[in-house]
Formats: sequence, C-alpha cells, structure tokens
Amino acid sequence: MKQHFRDLLARNRWLKWVPNALTLGNSLCGFAAILYTLQVYEKMMYRDGAAGIENIFAISAGMILCAMVFDAFDGYAARLLNAASIHGIQMDSLADMVTFGVAPAAVVAVMAHALNSLRPTQFVVVWCLCAVYLGCAALRLAKYNVHAMLEKKSSEKFSGLPSPGAAAAICSVIIFYAVEGSEKHSMHRMVAFLPYYAAVLGLLMVSEIPYQHFGKWIFSIPRHKKRLLIVSVVLIAACYETAWTALILINGYVIWAPLATIAAKLGLLKSPSDANI
Repeated sequence: MKQHFRDLLARNRWLKWVPNALTLGNSLCGFAAILYTLQVYEKMMYRDGAAGIENIFAISAGMILCAMVFDAFDGYAARLLNAASIHGIQMDSLADMVTFGVAPAAVVAVMAHALNSLRPTQFVVVWCLCAVYLGCAALRLAKYNVHAMLEKKSSEKFSGLPSPGAAAAICSVIIFYAVEGSEKHSMHRMVAFLPYYAAVLGLLMVSEIPYQHFGKWIFSIPRHKKRLLIVSVVLIAACYETAWTALILINGYVIWAPLATIAAKLGLLKSPSDANI
C-alpha cells in the first residue's frame, strides 16, 4: 500500500503543491476578511449609517475562522504527501501573520471605531491596543520559525497561546455580538472591551504559559473515550446554542491555561508538563 502511494506521488508531482495551495487559501481568507471589513466605512458614509454593520464584522470573523481549516490541513497534507520543507514553514507563518495577526487587529480597530464613535484620542488608544496584538503575533510567529528550523522535538503543549487560538477568541466575541443582539447595551460594552482583550491575547501569545496542542488533542480522540464523550457533548450543545458554545469553549481554552499555571504555582494543581512552541 505504501509503495503504491509512493508511485502515485512519483507520477503526479503536482500533488506536492497541495500544501502550498492550502496555505495560500489561508492567507486569501485573511485578505478577504480585511477587504470585507473596510466596507463598513462605505456603508456608514453612503448608505444607512451604522445599521446592520455588525453582520459585516461577523462575516469577516467567519472568514478568519474558515482560514483555520486551511491552516489545520496544510501541515497534515505536507506530512501525508512528504512535501514538508522550510519553504512551506515560512509560507505558513507568513499566511498566519496575515490571517491571525493583521486581519483580527484590523477588524477590532474598525469595529471599535465604527460602533463607538471614538474621538481621535480614543482611537489612538484602540490603535495602540491592536498594535500590541499585531506585534505579539509577529513575535510569536518568528519564534515558531526559529523553533522549526532548529528542529526541536514536538510535544503536546504550546509555549504561549497559539496565534489561531488568539484569533479564534476575537472572532467568537464578534460573532456572539452579531448573533445575540447588537442593540443591547451590554453588547456595546463588550465591543468597547474588545481592544483591551486583544492586547491581553497578544501578551498571552508571547508568554511562557503552556497551552494544549488542540490539533493533536483532536486527532487523539479515537484513542480516548473521555475525549470522545466531551466532543459529543460539545457538538450537541452547539446544535442548540452555537454562538454561546463557541464563546465559552474558545475563551475557556484561553483563560484556563493561565489559571491552571497560577494554581500549579500555588500547589493547588499538578504542574503542567514542559511546553513546546
């Protein structure tokens, strides 16, 4: 079977380009999210004001989440097709910088500006907070590139919040805002808080806090009955309250690791195992 697969790859060398095509799909989703977000200003200037613009932000967030599908499968495809290379690693990090660095920062900045009618001084604060997120994403991805070139052994943990996880946390809040009712006053306070949350996510990306490697956790589900049960319960919950489920799970993933680290230092929990990048 393995020999047949090798022969297939030898006859169809174009298959080696599949991982790069998936990586490009990742970056194009991020680029599309940025361009789509900018339609907010056209709608506010020439159409019916701010009414309905939360849907634009939700669609942009959805594009970023779609990019995560490409990001999850490009590495898997590279290993499957024996096409892993330094070139592919660099491409992956560049695509992640666009989609999980620039795009979320741009969406948060435009969203805060459009929905809160910020004064120039307030927008500078928002810009700085989003710049913290963007800069930390760049540092995080550069660190990943160095680690990949040094070929250190992989593990079940990340050192610091991975950039797709940070982007997913932002997107979950944006989609929750759009789905659960943007007219509520509490929702507007959520939007006002979002730039500060983005900056915190940025700092978590460059921290040494160990985070579970979610991709490896997912692929190990068939070997763990407890994990299979957890995923089944989550899928059932998502069928009824998708926005709430996504908000709680994604941000729970973000928040749990710092809390577990603090608890471990206080002796309340077992210390997390050594983390990788």
